[in-house]
Amino acid sequence: MTGTPEAGLSGTDEGESRSRRWRLVLGAPADTDLGGLDSADDVVMDRALSALYNADEQSPGTKRSAGLGGSAPRVARWLGDIRSYFPSTVVEVMQRDAVERLHLTQLLLEPELLEAVEPDVHLVGTLLSLNRVMPETTRATARTVVEKVVRDIENRIADRTVAAVSGALDRAARTARPRLRDIDWDRTIRRNLAHYLPEQRTVVPERLVGHGRKAKTVRRDVVLAIDQSGSMASSVVYASVFGAVLASMRSLRTSLVVFDTAVVDLTEHLHDPVDVLFGTQLGGGTDINRAIAYCQQLITRPAETLFVLISDLYEGGVRDEMLRRIATAREAGVQVLVLLALSDDGAPAYDHDNAAALDALGVPAFACTPDAFPELLAVALGRGDVAAWARTGIR
Repeated sequence: MTGTPEAGLSGTDEGESRSRRWRLVLGAPADTDLGGLDSADDVVMDRALSALYNADEQSPGTKRSAGLGGSAPRVARWLGDIRSYFPSTVVEVMQRDAVERLHLTQLLLEPELLEAVEPDVHLVGTLLSLNRVMPETTRATARTVVEKVVRDIENRIADRTVAAVSGALDRAARTARPRLRDIDWDRTIRRNLAHYLPEQRTVVPERLVGHGRKAKTVRRDVVLAIDQSGSMASSVVYASVFGAVLASMRSLRTSLVVFDTAVVDLTEHLHDPVDVLFGTQLGGGTDINRAIAYCQQLITRPAETLFVLISDLYEGGVRDEMLRRIATAREAGVQVLVLLALSDDGAPAYDHDNAAALDALGVPAFACTPDAFPELLAVALGRGDVAAWARTGIR
């Protein structure tokens, strides 16, 4: 259904293939115009699609009972069917639709069902929202699902993040008056090629470029404050993994807090992002002002601190006080960055008035994908122009 006709198909075969795909898309009502399904595989695929997307339809003269029903075994079989016949990207969409359309949230507390699902970021978000009501019999299975997604994200972003951040810190630490042993000869020669003396066959360096001496102490502090309201689920997952990666770097001191109307400091759990995630509680209200007030207590070196607020900016606390705290932090030398989302979910919903107010304070507020975040960190920690980076429009 999701592919293209194979090369070499005759006109008739290609037409039949197109009719088959449209029949699977449109369902049984299209039988009259497009014909039925011939193969057993197509019938299973059609049944899986119908159970999800035709659940509210009623056949004329009958009481059609489409849907996945209320039992975990039936849902588990359905999950097995879609994993057998659809690619993983389609499976993730269908799973997410099933939770939303057929109200399967409570069934996700069944270990049998969790073992059958295709783990993804959105499923992790759903599980975390059920964290407080999850029975112990399910918790171990849920942790396995969450851990698989976390490790996949780590494999995707960890090396690039460490390389980007380390490179930015090294560049920021370079000096123009290095000791002899600290001279970066390659960069020095390149920078002074205009001063090449042909008769001497040498370069006269007017400006030396040095490697920054690798500091034995922490170079920069990073404070991550993550909004854990329900709409921020994917951002919570990605930010927790990034926080753990940053915490593994000796050149950074990383703190991580999550907040709704309360604030929870999860810094001590950063050695394991799975522990961080199970320390969150998705849903509830939002008090950004209270979260910033707590984070201000963590900032001991303002000029060396990057404060990253990840929130859609729908403030339930005191808005004016929130803006005043951010302005005060900037005046003290803190580098402030606001991400409206850290996810692959597309353009986020957010409070436009608060975003505009932050922009007026000189604080950029924009969404960022996980793949672009390492580069953003490099720009910020290298003291580059984050706003100019964001305006490129490719994030």
